[in-house]
Amino acid sequence: ADSSSSSSNCSTWSKWFRDGREDVEDEERVGRPITETTTENIRQVEDLINDDPYITINELEAESGLSHGTIQRIISDHLQLKKVTARYVPKHLTNFQKAERVRIYQENLLKFEQGVWRLCDVVTGDESWFFHKQISQKSSNAAWVARG
Repeated sequence: ADSSSSSSNCSTWSKWFRDGREDVEDEERVGRPITETTTENIRQVEDLINDDPYITINELEAESGLSHGTIQRIISDHLQLKKVTARYVPKHLTNFQKAERVRIYQENLLKFEQGVWRLCDVVTGDESWFFHKQISQKSSNAAWVARG
């Protein structure tokens, strides 16, 4: 791989030095540093999205106090999420949530086997867990989901 600088970079640097620049170190840049992308901030954004997959970046900014760019960087680079427009979004359960459901099912089965419950007391469903939200605009119907 060629590790030399591009011709346009060399021309820019050459002009800077002809104009009197003497320092070869980068000058301090304005704006927020990228140090906002911490493990704590990533976890905070992830928790907010898990609580409401339809949350917007503006709402994330207001809730977290992080900048727009930091939130976008966390969502795309660290959480690997994208926005999709859909009425139903499958809810991915955590390992704790799955284990809790198994515990409850086993508890209910024991009650049924002991005769505490009758079959008509039990309401069942399939194994799909969905988050449904009635919306009025297509843009508010976009939810954060894992890429792929």
